[in-house]
Amino acid sequence: MKKVLLQLDTDEHPSPFDAIVAHDAGVDVLLSHGGVKPDDVHGLVQDAFFTRGVDDLKTMAVWVGGKRVSAGEEVFGKVQKAFFGPFRVSVMLDSNGCNTTAATTIARIAKARSLAGDRAVVLGLGAVGLRSATLLRDEGCEVTAVAIPPDLFGDDRPYRKPSGVGAAEELGLDVREPADRGALESVLDGAQLVLCSGPAGVQVLRGDFWTRHPTLELLADYNAAEPLGLEGTKATDDLASHDGKLVLGALAIGGPKMKVHKACVRRMFEANDQVLDTDAVYAIAKELV
Repeated sequence: MKKVLLQLDTDEHPSPFDAIVAHDAGVDVLLSHGGVKPDDVHGLVQDAFFTRGVDDLKTMAVWVGGKRVSAGEEVFGKVQKAFFGPFRVSVMLDSNGCNTTAATTIARIAKARSLAGDRAVVLGLGAVGLRSATLLRDEGCEVTAVAIPPDLFGDDRPYRKPSGVGAAEELGLDVREPADRGALESVLDGAQLVLCSGPAGVQVLRGDFWTRHPTLELLADYNAAEPLGLEGTKATDDLASHDGKLVLGALAIGGPKMKVHKACVRRMFEANDQVLDTDAVYAIAKELV
């Protein structure tokens, strides 16, 4: 039987990125639905898997995507509630690439160094940053999640109050909301690791600050748009040395991330009971990176 992937995207138009990667990962038939609401999920999922006998359910899987992670999480939960008895198929959540990107990055860092006992600071409270923070914590780091202050945005772009504070607190993270750049930089006192996950095009750390910082050892930047989050680095930096500190850039993360993304899609078709959330994707990333 052909491998069929049901793409449930919470955006109006299903992501071409996710669709193309699915085809590259060996999916034979892609059924793409955009603008999916939680109330739509039960009917869509059951209508799909009822076409297969129990022994053939591993030939079908469900992908949940879209830019709004909270919406994706709700749909992801509804997909699993549509299952009953032996009627279930594998499902994966990767809204806005949050799980594959965070998992790949932390797996790369964990391979390069021991993390237990390190102090890590995640700058930015978006989905990728928060998932990175929880994975670092699980690896034994003391983690602080930091909102980007208003003065980093400049006069030419509007400041938006961070929406991830509540989510970070629910995850049990140490959350800081610095008033300005100076207060943000002071949070890095004693830190060995820094991850920049601020908005695209916002320079988060000045070069003359982080290159001279006495304790920082490794920095990663999720931003590939100029100006980068880390001044004086390149998006292609692949654990490159800058003034004795290792830097991992967004484009160096992107290649391994694509391998993890495809591997996760393939893994869903190995059995009909895979639930690929953040932790499951991280386990796959650690196998591959």
